[in-house]
Amino acid sequence: MNPQIKIALIDDEQLILEGVKMLLSNERNISVSFTSNNGSHFIESLEQLQPEDFPDIALVDVQMQPMNGFELVEILKEKYPDLKIIILSSHYKTSILGYMVKLGVSAFLPKNSDRKTFIDAITAVFKNGVFFTAEDHQMLFSYMNSSTKKKTLFEMDDELSEREKDVVKLICQEYTNNEIAEKLFISPRTVESHRQRIVDKIGAKNTVGIVIYAIINNIHSLEKI
Repeated sequence: MNPQIKIALIDDEQLILEGVKMLLSNERNISVSFTSNNGSHFIESLEQLQPEDFPDIALVDVQMQPMNGFELVEILKEKYPDLKIIILSSHYKTSILGYMVKLGVSAFLPKNSDRKTFIDAITAVFKNGVFFTAEDHQMLFSYMNSSTKKKTLFEMDDELSEREKDVVKLICQEYTNNEIAEKLFISPRTVESHRQRIVDKIGAKNTVGIVIYAIINNIHSLEKI
């Protein structure tokens, strides 16, 4: 039996909230557990939730008032780094994707996406932490070919060691610390030390940031959708 994916929707347009909620209503393993038309209200509501009611994924609109989607994401990533976030927007630009990567957002979806893409994105983000379409991959490749832009995404003083890259590859394949320890013949505590050094070096806040770093730097290849 597939686990239930709890979704929160944040958009200041009521029709969008109702439309997306209806679109997802027939999915057995996806439930819209919370909706809000205001970023500040959403943050206040999260603080009141019990752990079992906390959403797995937040679908956040970019163009909201008075707090826009990027401002909301910055606060959410600071307070709840493990909350996966999918950005929704009518404006699909390379600059937005770059900023999304910088923030550590899990996916970016145009509001005119079809139902299948929505479901694929939610499922992939829940399972893998990230979702990139073929168009997203092309944009990421352009970042990979621009040393200036790549540097602004991950400002590093020290490169990852070969062992740290091995750990990154296994993190991207969703192995736990114990499983990584078994594969590399080291202790789980050593894996945790490697993981912390990796996060410190690349400036990532969570596993999503590690995965995005690995994709941009050709350490891990994510299957195109």
